[in-house]
Amino acid sequence: MQTAKQTRPLIILAGMSPEAPPVWVTHLRENLGTEYTFTHLNDRERTVSRLADDHAALILVDGDGDDPQFWTATPKASPATRRIPVFVVSDNADQRSTALLQGADLTLSPDDAIKDAPRLIKDFARMLDPAVMAQLECDCLEALPDLAKQGVEKFNAGEFYKQHDLFEELWMATDSPVRDLYRAILQVGIAYFQILRGNHRGARKMLLRSVQWLNILPDQCQGVDVNALREDSARVRAILETLSENDIDQFDKTLLQPVKWK
Repeated sequence: MQTAKQTRPLIILAGMSPEAPPVWVTHLRENLGTEYTFTHLNDRERTVSRLADDHAALILVDGDGDDPQFWTATPKASPATRRIPVFVVSDNADQRSTALLQGADLTLSPDDAIKDAPRLIKDFARMLDPAVMAQLECDCLEALPDLAKQGVEKFNAGEFYKQHDLFEELWMATDSPVRDLYRAILQVGIAYFQILRGNHRGARKMLLRSVQWLNILPDQCQGVDVNALREDSARVRAILETLSENDIDQFDKTLLQPVKWK
């Protein structure tokens, strides 16, 4: 268990044997050095309480290991742990797609995990300041600003580039933590714009960026159904995971759902 004296972010290794972890885990630990604390989690009965009590900063799941569905979906099913980022690493594209639908924040191949995970972990595995989160909760109770309403209207009309300009203006003018809401919608919208342009790589890149902001937001924020946006964009990422860059024209455009708000 993480103690009060332990200030390094805690990374949970799930669905894998402590005695024989995957090769990518060994490389990852070597690359990250002493910046993080790693521990294995195999106790299914106390999964949620253990993650919450230990203040886990990120969960790494072996998608080719022991029941990756359990280790992916269980943290995301509880309000106490759903904000903890979950990365699933698998050599199987279908398994990566399934993991996204089950709630994984990011999925990677073993090669990409070795190459990209150290950078991605630094982006995602942040210890959230309780004061900042309290301020975010308060901000989310306020009404959606007029500029954001205009941005949502453009988003929902399929004018994804125009929504970008509106949300970017608001994001730059906002100092409080709720600016992450505007940034998240902006990035999802640009990802959808890239899909319409046939830019598979650009779409996937923007969706990956949006996850870290969507992950920390409450399910409802300033009237926006963040949970729906989170789930809609995850479905889009899951489909992109199964398509090659040359097959982007086969993407089902009806999956580009509007932002739900009231």
